[in-house]
Amino acid sequence: MSRRKSPPGDWVDATISESRGIRYLHLGTPWIQGAMRVSNPQKLELEYIQRMMVWLLWRDLDAWREGHAVQLGLGAAAITRYTHKQLGMRTTAVELNPTVIGVCRAWFALPPDGKRLQVIQGDAAAYAADPAHAGTADALCVDLYDHEAASPVLDDEAFYAACHRLLTEDGVMTVNLFGREASFERSTERIKAAFGDDRVLRLKATKDGNTIVVAWRGNRLPPRETLMQRAERIAAELKLPAPRWVKLLGPIDAEDSRPPRPGERLGLE
Repeated sequence: MSRRKSPPGDWVDATISESRGIRYLHLGTPWIQGAMRVSNPQKLELEYIQRMMVWLLWRDLDAWREGHAVQLGLGAAAITRYTHKQLGMRTTAVELNPTVIGVCRAWFALPPDGKRLQVIQGDAAAYAADPAHAGTADALCVDLYDHEAASPVLDDEAFYAACHRLLTEDGVMTVNLFGREASFERSTERIKAAFGDDRVLRLKATKDGNTIVVAWRGNRLPPRETLMQRAERIAAELKLPAPRWVKLLGPIDAEDSRPPRPGERLGLE
C-alpha cells in the first residue's frame, strides 16, 4: 500500500504470519500483501510477483543490471530486494505506510538505504508526478492496494499519465490488477489512454485473479523471436519462468475482466 483513503497518520499497522517456511505480510486483515521464503529471501515466491518482472523481456539482457528500477508500493519488498540484489540495479521504492517499511526492514530482509537503494516514505502519486523524476525509471512496477485488497488506490488517467512521464524513453511499466471492487476494463482503458493502444499487453490472469498489465514507452514491441531468446536467457540465469510469460502475453480482451472467484486470495499460488 502506498496511498490510502484514511486520514493522515491513521496507519493500518503491518503484521506478519508464517506457514511452511513462508512469511506473509498483512495490513490488519487476513489478506496477503506479500510473502517471502524465510530460507531464501531473494526468491520471488508468489506467481504474480514473478510475472511483474515481465519487463525484463523488453530489456537488452547484456545491460539488464544497468538502469533504475522503481516500485510504487513496497509490499513485502520482494521486487525491491530482487532488483537491488539479484539484478544489481539502482532501486527506489515508494511506500506511504511507515509501518510497512519498518516491518520489511525487521522481518523481510529489506536492506538499509545505500548508494543503490532508496526507500521513500511518501505518496506514490506525488512521486510519479514530480517533474524532477520525469524520465528516470527504466522499470516501473505498480502494485497499490488498500489494506483489504479490494481495489487499486491509485487508478486514474492522471496517475497513469504520470507513470508514462516517469519512464525513460525505453522504459516499461508493469501493473498488478486485482480486487473485489476493481474494474479491469476501466483500469486498462486508463492505461491505454496514457500509453496508447499499441503499447499495452497483459499476461493471462493467474488462478488467484491477478492480471499483470505491461505498458511501454518505446515505439515497438520486440519481435517474438527476440522475446523468446531473452526469455530463455532469463530462465537460465535468473531461474524465472520467462518462456511461459511469452506464451501468456496477449492483447486485452473481455475474458480478462472477470472478477476474482469467491475465496480467492491475493497472490496465493
